[in-house]
Amino acid sequence: MGRAEDLAGGAGGGGMKAVVLAGGRGTRLRPLSHTMPKQLVPVAGVPVLFHCLRNIGAAGITETAVVVGSHAERIRSAVGDGAAFGLEVTYLRQEAPLGLAHGVAIARDFLGDDDFVLYLGDNMLAGGIADLAAEFADGRPDALIAVAKVDNPSDYGTAEVRPDGRVTGVFEKDRRSRFDLAMLGVYFFTPAVHEAIGSVPASERGEHEITDAIQWLIEQGAHVRASAYRAYWKDTGRLDDLLACNSELLDRAEGSIEGLVDEDSELHGAVTVAPGARVIRSRITGPVHIGPNALVRDSDITSSTSIGADCVVHRSEVGYSILLDGAHLSGVRAVHGSIIGGGTRVIRTSGKHRLIVGDDCIIHLGDE
Repeated sequence: MGRAEDLAGGAGGGGMKAVVLAGGRGTRLRPLSHTMPKQLVPVAGVPVLFHCLRNIGAAGITETAVVVGSHAERIRSAVGDGAAFGLEVTYLRQEAPLGLAHGVAIARDFLGDDDFVLYLGDNMLAGGIADLAAEFADGRPDALIAVAKVDNPSDYGTAEVRPDGRVTGVFEKDRRSRFDLAMLGVYFFTPAVHEAIGSVPASERGEHEITDAIQWLIEQGAHVRASAYRAYWKDTGRLDDLLACNSELLDRAEGSIEGLVDEDSELHGAVTVAPGARVIRSRITGPVHIGPNALVRDSDITSSTSIGADCVVHRSEVGYSILLDGAHLSGVRAVHGSIIGGGTRVIRTSGKHRLIVGDDCIIHLGDE
């Protein structure tokens, strides 16, 4: 036991399953999350949720429940039946974001008596989860938590871990916590967690916390372990974290040219030009991703930039940014550290600034 291909026949009732939580409102990603689920915001040209689903498939797990909320149809349309990821996907509706443990409770019938991984759909683990899955299957503790040391533990749920890896306490975003091991949003459980979830009340903020369920297991003498995650990871719930994650993944890409690059353009470093994309009289300094059917003309694109499908960038300068599908920039200089929403048009005109801006936007106007 422990190899990825063995996990489908693990120690639970019928094998190991997965529950992916993709139903949160994404308040920290407004205004993007007003019109699209945060899990579908792309990093390095691929939605965060797709990275999660690929990791699950690569770990040898097939049966997967995706818990969805108000953006259910957008996620269904993007993911489909899961075959593209080697998965069989079941969708479960969560009417309100009432906590991670509530998401597991919704999936109770789907899970039956099987072991499972609980995976937050906006968390990026670039090294995959196959090693974690194998470690869980080999030792089969009641729970296995992926952790990593952080400088800002109050931003995360944290764990108190003995030198032998046994977890003696977990804490939910506690500013008084003395522990610097953050829980990364990937948890492996045996069916013992269901009793734990049913035994603890909602927290003061009205949510059913997975940390409370894990703490209940610990207090009942269950075997809860932590596994240190060594590869790159990021919680992409904030705009700055999305940009940082996009930059890291682009740095790992080799680049490929499948679209059109004219002879008057210059490409340096790892640049991906997807099928149907066109680069005309432009300078591209990688790592850069240019999505399908995008047009970059008379522009300067610098490193750590992802340009989505059907975007138009004309006479503009863009760096360290993400442009979602269908965004249009014309005559805009020095765009940096920005996320431009799908279908958004940013056009420079002479004279005064003219802005049509929705709720929760952030705009920085620099000096000329």
